[in-house]
Amino acid sequence: MSNVAVIGLGIMGLPMAINLVKAGHTVTGFNRSQDKIDKLVSEGGKGATSIADAVKDADVVITMVPDSPDVEGVVSGPDGVFANAKKGALWIDASSIRPDVAKRLSDQATAAGIRPLDAPVSGGEQGAIDAVLSIMVGGDAADFEAAQPVLNAVGKTIVHVGPSGSGQTVKAANQLIVAVNIEVLGEAIAFLEAYGVDTDAALKVLGGGLAGSKVLEQKGQKMLDRNFDPGFRLALHHKDLGIVTSAAREANVAVPLGAVVAQLVAATVNQGDGGLDHSGLFKQVLQLSGRK
Repeated sequence: MSNVAVIGLGIMGLPMAINLVKAGHTVTGFNRSQDKIDKLVSEGGKGATSIADAVKDADVVITMVPDSPDVEGVVSGPDGVFANAKKGALWIDASSIRPDVAKRLSDQATAAGIRPLDAPVSGGEQGAIDAVLSIMVGGDAADFEAAQPVLNAVGKTIVHVGPSGSGQTVKAANQLIVAVNIEVLGEAIAFLEAYGVDTDAALKVLGGGLAGSKVLEQKGQKMLDRNFDPGFRLALHHKDLGIVTSAAREANVAVPLGAVVAQLVAATVNQGDGGLDHSGLFKQVLQLSGRK
């Protein structure tokens, strides 16, 4: 088993760290808020007083923070991961960031003697709790193999998708698909409700056919209940759609549906709902339809 440092103990990072403890790894966590560190300690992990303290003895360092600048902030500088992790350590960035930033940081990690993998995840909070995340991994194939014991402790579908930056590119595509699915599911539910259909029954039969999806399975009931407690916040999906639309423009790829949904997500966030689960995009659908 490995000594693993986890930097970022939020909605996703904390359950991932706890599952690593359950798998038998020695896990040291660091977070800006002490209560998350205390929770990890109560589950058998260790707490650190700084990033440097967390990574000094780590065989594997996992970062799980919100955005590209946050990743740069925790890995760079004299107090960051690159300056304090031991040579040969694996760095697994599970955050969702820009592919070009992932590639640049991987080059910096390699120069510092650290083995980088970009390994963003999909599955939301429940997937992290249940250790069934889908993990798309970019980086060297040998480093991917070396990371298997750690990745297997937090995920179920774990695929090496190419060189550094590839994991983040696949994650951007994932977020495009999920956002469009959430939007169209919300439109379908608003449509069903307008006609007074038994929506529970409708979603059951829709879920058994070609319209079935993980989005319908996990988000349909939340929309029916108007329960948007965050498993993955709209503000983060807004960030991810910005990555998608920017990267698509650079590659001269048209994403017309993605662009429309990106604007609807942006409007929802700008109206003060960024802290809601991304299924809260349904609120925008209802507002556009004059419904509640």
